[in-house]
Amino acid sequence: MTSTWKVPLIIRGNVIESDEQHFGGRRGGVSFTAPDVRRHADELTLRGPSMMADLYTLSLDEIVDFLVELGQHLNFADNRHLQHAFELACTTSGLSESILRFHYARTPRLFQRDELYAIVARSVGADYLEGWVEQPGKLIPGVTARTRAFGARCVHVIAGNAPVVAVLTVIRNALTRSDAIIKAPSNDPLTATAIARTMIDMAPNHPLTRHLSVAYWKGGDEAVEQRIYDPRRIEKLVAWGGFDSVKHITRYLQPGIDLITLDPKLSGTIIGKEAFADDATLASVAKRLALDIGAQNQEACVSARVAYVQSGTDEAGLARCARLAGLTFEALQRLPDTLSTPHKAFDPVLKEELDGIRMFADEYTVYGGRGNEGAVIVSRDGTPVSFSRILGCRVGNLVPVDDISTAVRSVNAYTQTIGIFPETLKAALRDRLAWQGAQRLVSLGAAATLQHNLERQDAIEPLRRMVKWVTEESADPALIESLAG
Repeated sequence: MTSTWKVPLIIRGNVIESDEQHFGGRRGGVSFTAPDVRRHADELTLRGPSMMADLYTLSLDEIVDFLVELGQHLNFADNRHLQHAFELACTTSGLSESILRFHYARTPRLFQRDELYAIVARSVGADYLEGWVEQPGKLIPGVTARTRAFGARCVHVIAGNAPVVAVLTVIRNALTRSDAIIKAPSNDPLTATAIARTMIDMAPNHPLTRHLSVAYWKGGDEAVEQRIYDPRRIEKLVAWGGFDSVKHITRYLQPGIDLITLDPKLSGTIIGKEAFADDATLASVAKRLALDIGAQNQEACVSARVAYVQSGTDEAGLARCARLAGLTFEALQRLPDTLSTPHKAFDPVLKEELDGIRMFADEYTVYGGRGNEGAVIVSRDGTPVSFSRILGCRVGNLVPVDDISTAVRSVNAYTQTIGIFPETLKAALRDRLAWQGAQRLVSLGAAATLQHNLERQDAIEPLRRMVKWVTEESADPALIESLAG
């Protein structure tokens, strides 16, 4: 492995490796160098929105053709750029090598032709991307209207918890005919760069290549951000980030910049009393709960952290919940290593918390957590652990309840995905959970393993937000003249 990594700056088909600065990574003491974006900020942004006209020489079919070909070039076995990104991510990412290898190997699947067309159909709609669409209904007789979806100049401040975030951003940018500046994250500095470099190798002068830039700068660098986050230079700002980073970005907001936040959420679980119908059902529920906790090493927003279990809170109920916890911990250890492994960089603060609650056996039962294998905690007092917001590294918290309404009341605007068992309970609770703030309801076990809909995220439709909806209206001249009296 390289001791000091190089993260180049990609500006519209050009690779820049000069003017380097030194940066430290998030894990393992790794460091990397990247060009000083302050020296290139003016060329990084598109000088004028009319310079996006070349994207409109492409039909949607031609855009999809390009993406399909790109997917074929993103074969991990022979793409040196992806391999380089993988090597660095093995140090900086919270995902283990086996999981990362699985992610990078699956990258071409995201560029399948049918799925690309389906993304468009389920979001903006091909007709709106391709031309002006006549709007139905006439609120005012004599007035007609047509609407079209146009791409925008965007900055994407992406997350680095999984390589798919960079891949998805490139796809969304291309399908919407937008101009993207991707701010690479320190825990995955090279994946977006690897895709951009592959596009350059494949078609350096293609409009889609010329409208993708990838840069790394330290978040909060005002010398960079004051020059880029300007409505004369960008129109949309898509921010994946925690509370502090998103709050920092808001200081640059003003009329002309639309902020689209895909901020981290806390996901959880609701398990009904039906889980305890018999031993076979309980074993199945434990396996499915282990998937929701352990998949992707619990790095994703969709990963379960606190599970409300309708086991009852008397001694018999606590025993039932404890049995589910024990079975879940065992199932966690058996998950395939392409999906989950003991965490390579277990959070030391979380480890201290786990060690601390062991002294309160009357209040907590802890399975595992001695090393980096993960853990399952039972809160015998019926409330989540005080450190529930930092649960990670395959650590779940089971909270026994008598009434399922207790679980419903725990949901708020910070709740993203909820895995629910049984299906009948999901159907019964879905409206109430939506009112509370839940954004995605799934079958238990499917939270992080079966993510179907990439067009809806955090209760919004990102692609529909990324485009500009422009309306052109026509009015009967006689109607207009009549207004003048």
